[in-house]
Amino acid sequence: MLMTKKYRVTLSGEERDELSALIRKGKANARKLTHARVLLAVDESASGSGRTDEQTAQVLHLSTRTVERVRERFVEQGLAAALLPKPSTRRYERAFDGAQEARLIALACSAPLEGKARWTLRLLAEQAVELKIVETISHESVRQILKKTNFGHIGGRCGASRRSNRLSLSTTGKTCWRCTSSRWTRSARWCA
Repeated sequence: MLMTKKYRVTLSGEERDELSALIRKGKANARKLTHARVLLAVDESASGSGRTDEQTAQVLHLSTRTVERVRERFVEQGLAAALLPKPSTRRYERAFDGAQEARLIALACSAPLEGKARWTLRLLAEQAVELKIVETISHESVRQILKKTNFGHIGGRCGASRRSNRLSLSTTGKTCWRCTSSRWTRSARWCA
């Protein structure tokens, strides 16, 4: 059973030129370029190819539903909306609030469990659930929380920046490099 198309794409000459130039330059993101190719392929104007959704999907390695959505956005919202993906309306709920994050960081700063050399992400996640800091948590969520605090090594100094064992360049000078037989090597002595 052949259904008639509800959303018919007929591009003006200016729109065709704009889409062709966009594809020719190739400087836009991949999805935008793909949507431009879809619009050129399904164009039913006199100068368009007028391919079916199935043909376009097969040629461009897309799903037929993607081609349909691009056509629909073009007819209802215009060229700019058809080229860009629909923004996501999904909202992600935070696993931890500020107080829970602080308790997790304090836990990571404490001495590891007996018999363990250091805290691991999985061990911290298990301990956070056991101590009822949170009902459930993945080790990845623990990693993201610790990453926000610039927490270098789990079990290291918490919150304090590490002191470098090296002296600053102002007191030591810098290493000299010299070229010997087209190879750069570090000089044995220091330059001022």
